[in-house]
Amino acid sequence: MSNIDNLEKIASQVRRDIVRMVHGVQSGHPGGSLGCTDFLTAMYNDIMDYDKNTFNMDAHNEDVLIVSNGHISPALYSVLARSGQIPVNELSTFRVLNTRLQGHPATMENLPGIRIATGSLGQGLSVSNGIALGKKLNNDKSKVYCLMGDGELEEGQVWEAAMYIGSHNINNVVGVVDYNKKQIDGATDDVLPLGDLKSKFESFGWNVIEMNGNNMQEVVETMTSIKKLTITKKPTMVLMHTEMGMGVDFMMGTHEWHGIPPNDDQLKAALEQLEETLGDYKI
Repeated sequence: MSNIDNLEKIASQVRRDIVRMVHGVQSGHPGGSLGCTDFLTAMYNDIMDYDKNTFNMDAHNEDVLIVSNGHISPALYSVLARSGQIPVNELSTFRVLNTRLQGHPATMENLPGIRIATGSLGQGLSVSNGIALGKKLNNDKSKVYCLMGDGELEEGQVWEAAMYIGSHNINNVVGVVDYNKKQIDGATDDVLPLGDLKSKFESFGWNVIEMNGNNMQEVVETMTSIKKLTITKKPTMVLMHTEMGMGVDFMMGTHEWHGIPPNDDQLKAALEQLEETLGDYKI
């Protein structure tokens, strides 16, 4: 089995986990979670250099991923579980009161891989900037990745951080925009048009790369090439084109599944489209 085949199998199981998790508590955000599954699967299982067995908050000489759009926690939790960092059966506790897997990731829960509470949109790139500067001060050559939603770019703080990072050539930051062109209230073009994102980030001093975030081969090749970029003086921004609800036909092509869980019949229909590859978690 090739590495890409293996990653695709993990991603299929992650998508099953996502729809089951949000269905189980009738709460959560399946749309963006399904869209970002391939990227998160690749990052934690192939791209990033880190020790899965000895998590610490310092992350010295380890790559860091800040999931600024923390509402896609079902995908993040499943990927953490399927990469061996938390127990798989813990996924059944998603959004249950007083458990570790809350709707938005939080550091107080002592979860491996979680270094800051996220989901208050617009803050992740600023945090990534601080982590990246700390790494430079410590002569740490690892990278800091920051995943953001495209609707999140309506937050002014994102552009303050982008301006600072670009103008100070903080080249160990890699930003990634989940560019599905949808947010909770509709299409981004209808809510607040983002304009020419490529030109905007370039004008802020960033290298800009585009990729299909739902093609595992392209995700791995693109993120691997970025990881090898050591001579550039600029930070890198990836415009990652995805489909909200990817993998479940009736969730795709619409913003309506941003934050709505499936009912029993919809769960059954979704699971029929997603191959069980690693075994479902037990309820």
